[in-house]
Amino acid sequence: MPDRIRWIAGLLAAFALLQAPAMAQTYPIRAVKLVVGFAPGGAADFVSRTFQELLSRELGQPIIVENRPGAGSSIAAEYVAKSAPDGYTLLIASPSSILVNPILSPKAGFDGKRDLAPVSRVTSSPLLVAAHAGIGVGSLHELIDYAKKNPGKLNFGTSGNGSAPHLAAVLFMRLAGVDMVHVPFKGGAPSVQALLAGDVQLSFATPPSVLPHVQTGQNPSGRLRALAVTSRERTPLVPGVPGMAEAGLPEYEISFWYGFFFPAGTPREIVKRMFDATAAVIVSPAIGKALAKEGTEASGCRSPEEFAAFIAQDAKLWARLVKDSGARAD
Repeated sequence: MPDRIRWIAGLLAAFALLQAPAMAQTYPIRAVKLVVGFAPGGAADFVSRTFQELLSRELGQPIIVENRPGAGSSIAAEYVAKSAPDGYTLLIASPSSILVNPILSPKAGFDGKRDLAPVSRVTSSPLLVAAHAGIGVGSLHELIDYAKKNPGKLNFGTSGNGSAPHLAAVLFMRLAGVDMVHVPFKGGAPSVQALLAGDVQLSFATPPSVLPHVQTGQNPSGRLRALAVTSRERTPLVPGVPGMAEAGLPEYEISFWYGFFFPAGTPREIVKRMFDATAAVIVSPAIGKALAKEGTEASGCRSPEEFAAFIAQDAKLWARLVKDSGARAD
């Protein structure tokens, strides 16, 4: 009997392999749910809705954006990880969502590297190092000098423990050899408000959240000074602001990305079909223009395998930064 069971199981597996190409040719035959781990209006929601219409056209079926906020997007990630691997439940996630949260909360209910199948990176953007004008620094070099002369007296605000801005600041402190105090807030908006009020003096923030308040010739009353972007080189996303190499910290580089993921076990042909559709959308001028308004850019991969390799490498950086930060779940 065991031999017969093994024979039947092998036959079913072979049949499934033969069916996979046909499945990919017809996929999708109904709407695909794109799950966002934050409330409407945030960055992940914006990227999802920017891709929604063009991705629907490429696939020939509706893309339905579904917001499942909570627990730093872990609720959404766990929901997708435990969904049927049939190609009809897609997650948009950041490194915070799938690489940092499982470290901070080992009982989160999912393991991003084990339970999710990478499809493609879709966007990438630097953070912006912004300082309150009141501390009198106008460059990253001046900031480092100030911090070294005043150890533990500079406060930096972030959107929470283990957030990308928090870990970006941890990397900065390690490479610059400075000591600053972390002040976590429950979200990016209150951290920026604290920076504007001078309650904290520094932030590693998303460009759209702070650029309207930066001192420029057109905005001389701005209370913030843009010192550098966290990419190694300058970026047209934030005109006039140096990259880290030019600003004097060439070893520093960190970027914040979003990508698409299916539940683990989704057939390879379906992953490839979604990848191809996503790749076609990423090169659309309309997508690039829409994303640039929010300080980010379309950024794809050559294959799902390349995206998986990128994540494996990126995971090492974020894990090290979590360890260095001593962050714990809020």
